[in-house]
Amino acid sequence: MQHDTPRPEHLQPTAAIDSDHPAVAAFAREHARGGGERERAVALYLAVRDGFRYDPYRIDLSLEGLRASTVLAHGYGWCVPKAVLLAAVARASGIAARLGFADVRNHLSTERMRRTMQTDTFYWHGYTELWLDGAWRKATPAFNIELCERFGLLPLEFDGVHDSIYHAFDRAGHRHMEYLNQRGSFDDLPLAQLRADFERLYPRWLEMASADFQAEVHQETRA
Repeated sequence: MQHDTPRPEHLQPTAAIDSDHPAVAAFAREHARGGGERERAVALYLAVRDGFRYDPYRIDLSLEGLRASTVLAHGYGWCVPKAVLLAAVARASGIAARLGFADVRNHLSTERMRRTMQTDTFYWHGYTELWLDGAWRKATPAFNIELCERFGLLPLEFDGVHDSIYHAFDRAGHRHMEYLNQRGSFDDLPLAQLRADFERLYPRWLEMASADFQAEVHQETRA
């Protein structure tokens, strides 16, 4: 699945990474600002990170639910669809992109989420890999800036040179994210594998569509 250099597939649309969708193409044109490829990639990263609210309770594991164009239509997404969106707008802008996945231990989440998941391990955490200046750069657009401020997290920055991956500690020095296993890089969304694991590992999590993650964050973090 992994390749050292980009191939034509990394610039082409797929059913999930629908970079040819009119709304995706329009978003890319609007936000891919800058004279160079790296500047455009950073601008797209920030637009996806902060323009779409992170919501881990509204998980739709259908192809339609994970499409880049669906994130645009809804205005929110969890780590996987937001990574798919960044890959799509990058491809629409002529920047080679693919998806990366890892299993992480999350030391900061809401009480309800911990009870429901019955674990602090998040399998198939998704991020994007962008080909810039001769190398694949990891970019993680999951947590929007407002969520980081509310939870006391350090926002993930991306400069197009260094990998943008979760911080090990939050602003106060408490443990935040711990990478347990790298699943590798994928040219397209590995939907069948992801869905099978989620249905096996998180049956109760997939029933949380009515929960309000933002309200829980505000309740647990208010002064």
